[in-house]
Amino acid sequence: GGVTRASLDKQPQEVATMFDGVAANYDLTNDVLSLGQARLWRKAVARALDVRPGERVLDLAAGTGTSSLPFAAAGAYVVPCDFSLGMLREGKRRHPQLPLTAGDGTRLPFADGVFDAVTISFGLRNVHDPDAALRELLRVTRPGGRLVVCEFSHPTWRPFRTVYTEYLMRALPPIATAVSSNPDAYVYLAESIRVWPDQPRLAARLGQAGWRKVAWRNLTGGIAALHRGVKP
Repeated sequence: GGVTRASLDKQPQEVATMFDGVAANYDLTNDVLSLGQARLWRKAVARALDVRPGERVLDLAAGTGTSSLPFAAAGAYVVPCDFSLGMLREGKRRHPQLPLTAGDGTRLPFADGVFDAVTISFGLRNVHDPDAALRELLRVTRPGGRLVVCEFSHPTWRPFRTVYTEYLMRALPPIATAVSSNPDAYVYLAESIRVWPDQPRLAARLGQAGWRKVAWRNLTGGIAALHRGVKP
């Protein structure tokens, strides 16, 4: 009876329920569907955020906490935050040492200016109001603190972009059926990637939210992109 596939208007309860249903196999499925690129992208995020020992880091949309492990290994105090309780339960089972925290990206349960660095990977497009989430991330970051957003984007080479779109909409669902407990969730994810803004438009939205020194670089030919900003 539960909702298994969110719609593109991204009602929070639908999205949370969908992620609850795929929590157990989510990390494995992502590795398979990204052809192993997801692990490389996580390393790129860690390099870009460049956390130092003792820093306080917010990892929003952290899911099971896998994305938080490099920051903890670097000596930072990292808070993995997600609104899917199913993901958090799975994360606590795997990584009991992490302070996994339930929270809505548009109304974060943290005081102003408490984090040295904030990041969100492959989660911003699933937030009901991404612009509100960017403003909330700004609010909880100290002046001079930094943001890294890693998100699916638009391949820059037109022939490759066509192949990639075909993969998303045709190959991804049957692959997801083989490796995921809820393949319908990955149909939604493919659709959400197609309608997400390209690199310059997302950079503009970071600037409109109040972030400064906004820049981006492409990963894997633009399949994903890293956007960076600094709180003034």
